[in-house]
Amino acid sequence: MTKYDMPLADARRVLQLSPAYSLFKKRGSFKKKMSGDDDSSGWQLTESDPGVFTELLKTLGVPFIVDDLYSLDPESLAALQPLHALIFLFKWVPTTSSSASGSSSGDYDPDFSGFFAHQVVNNACATLAVMNALGNIPDLPSGPQLRDLMSFASEMDPQTRGLVITSSDWLREAHNALSPPNTFSLDGLDMPRKSEDAYHFIVYLPYMGALYELDGLRPHAVRHGPYQETGEGWLKTAREVIEARINTYPVGSLEFSLLALRDDPLLSLQSQLERHQASGDATKAAEIIAAISNENSKRERWAFENSLRRHNHVGLAHALLVALAKGGLLSTAQDDARKVMQERMEKRKAKGMDVDDE
Repeated sequence: MTKYDMPLADARRVLQLSPAYSLFKKRGSFKKKMSGDDDSSGWQLTESDPGVFTELLKTLGVPFIVDDLYSLDPESLAALQPLHALIFLFKWVPTTSSSASGSSSGDYDPDFSGFFAHQVVNNACATLAVMNALGNIPDLPSGPQLRDLMSFASEMDPQTRGLVITSSDWLREAHNALSPPNTFSLDGLDMPRKSEDAYHFIVYLPYMGALYELDGLRPHAVRHGPYQETGEGWLKTAREVIEARINTYPVGSLEFSLLALRDDPLLSLQSQLERHQASGDATKAAEIIAAISNENSKRERWAFENSLRRHNHVGLAHALLVALAKGGLLSTAQDDARKVMQERMEKRKAKGMDVDDE
């Protein structure tokens, strides 16, 4: 060990104090594999982030975007219309039940005539949720590759459809394009394997007058009953189902997130701006300009964060550690990192949460 070396665990704790590290610790960014075996077939973990999903849609040639949903109240949902589907991320718990009961309040629909694909490999559930949503949107505008794939898989059973989707090289590459690179390997270090929480994406959407839940790990689509075409429509039923599911978690839990698949609002906003400017309504025009500015700022932020996801930061981290060592500050940074990590572990213990004991 040289004077610039440190144990792996200590290096990780120093890195975890850096601002750049926090970008990758967003809610949902630490999803684990669905099993301890490497059954990913080349599919990598995906963050629950609207910028990631929107970039995937762009690659697929679909002119939609994905937005974070922080509330299910009618006003928040109305602001995102037209809204095509809700993508829900939750902590997955295996069950031996053959019914759709438990965390889901609906009933299996083995005769579901829409598009539904099973998840047959690990780590693909994010893209699979998107595909299950897109496959049930009438007259979906899309790129030629997606259109051909959907057409080819349309008459297949869910299991075969899942195999076809996850065997698509171009789709896997699009999925992996914004996955943080695996820069560290612990293989060969004889470190004990720990059980890891698994997080899973599913989708809620309207189909043939009813709300459906499409979960690639379930044998069939889950039907949550009909909805009223008037008022909030399917979103009212979706809110009731999702809130009931969220209420099964401890109060204050962050073990889930919700995303909205919607039309890109920029085209509509540009049309509204032209109309208000033509009519001379300066007040309305100013409101639309502010909304357009907000949308553009959001896209700039997504582009910046996606550029960070594509980049391998090991060289930067190594240079920072070397600079700390040369400046005689590395030991202090180690001590500070240990102290902060210990405080975090104690807080987690106080909340009854699992902690790493390394």
